[in-house]
Amino acid sequence: MYWKSFSRAEINQKVEEALNKNASYAKGEVMGTPATYLDEDEFYPDASFLKDAPFLRTLIANPNHIGCHTLSKESSPIFKGTQAIERELIQICSEEIFKSPKNGIDGYVATGGTEANIEAMWIYRNYYKKEYGAKNNQIGVVYSEDTHYSIPKGGDLLGLKSIILPVDQDDRSININCLEENIAKAKKEGVKYFIVILNVSTTMFGSVDEIEPVVEVFDRDETVFKLHLDAAFGGFIYPFTNPNSVHNFNNPRVSSISIDAHKMLQTPYGTGIFLIRKGYMHYVTNDQAQYVPGLDYTLCGSRSGANAIVIWMLLMNYGSEGWTKKMQDIIERTDYVCKRLDEMGVKYFRNPHINIVTIKANSIPNGIAKKYELVADTYEHMPSWWKIVVMDHVKYDLLKRFLDELEGELAAK
Repeated sequence: MYWKSFSRAEINQKVEEALNKNASYAKGEVMGTPATYLDEDEFYPDASFLKDAPFLRTLIANPNHIGCHTLSKESSPIFKGTQAIERELIQICSEEIFKSPKNGIDGYVATGGTEANIEAMWIYRNYYKKEYGAKNNQIGVVYSEDTHYSIPKGGDLLGLKSIILPVDQDDRSININCLEENIAKAKKEGVKYFIVILNVSTTMFGSVDEIEPVVEVFDRDETVFKLHLDAAFGGFIYPFTNPNSVHNFNNPRVSSISIDAHKMLQTPYGTGIFLIRKGYMHYVTNDQAQYVPGLDYTLCGSRSGANAIVIWMLLMNYGSEGWTKKMQDIIERTDYVCKRLDEMGVKYFRNPHINIVTIKANSIPNGIAKKYELVADTYEHMPSWWKIVVMDHVKYDLLKRFLDELEGELAAK
């Protein structure tokens, strides 16, 4: 894994060159598109600080990145400059971070992990319908009980059966015996084709689902399945903190991956990424979008090119080595939390490569959990768990205050 870091001046210049390659609403002869720059009465295109703010300049220029620009270069020539940066971004994420073969991946900047997950499910549903003649009730979506709610949401929207797997309450691993039983039961009910969702950090626990034990169940009797990895949280940390990860495109079983930049990468909300092996995007071609050069394959349709620019900027600012160092520093702070909790005898779950620590509710007073804005596993019932996420703003001094207070409360019992 390697990509070089750019100076702020280099990033600024590259974005300016891209914007200059786009058609200009202000200076060009663009009359057919139902869009323009941001309102000049509210957003000031001539503000002096914009010369050093490439993301804000792009936001004001308002390029539309509708479509999937890795498929071909037939995308709208009006925004060809910034769309080229999005292609470069997809290449970095797929080839450098997730170890795909060169030019082997399609993808786009989505609104977030929810959209990217549903995009994957939509593609595989249509794939099964076109290639196997499957009906909706013959397709099942397999995922663990710890999986993000976007998956059952997608199943509901797409009319697909959910097959939910229990996990071990100590190590959060998928119960393989239950997987075997659930797949056998689903087959008896007429399900023949499966969309398998595995997690690269669950939202609540930071747990990472093992791939091999799951795919072995499907391989045993040659059951047809496609595997999607939900790396919405883990995508910008796990590959950098676990060099031995098999949760990537170097693993031939993995067909697609979703990532959120607006979590670990600290970009604005609405910046997710969808990656999928070549040869699948056409299953969701929207032939009705004839007025879109290159057609559209995405769930969201029109989307801001500024979102692609800001993700690219963050990655270029750090480079692969700088980002790895930042993620390792966060893991060290998370290790500190776990060391202190171990000394107190507090029960928790944590994957060693992820910055989430989830504490048993009976090990922490509710008052402390609420004071430090820990997140519960449920707000509808009595919580069983409270989680800490060691994000960039969660420094040692804050962690120490929390841990000292927790230690004092536990000692006073």
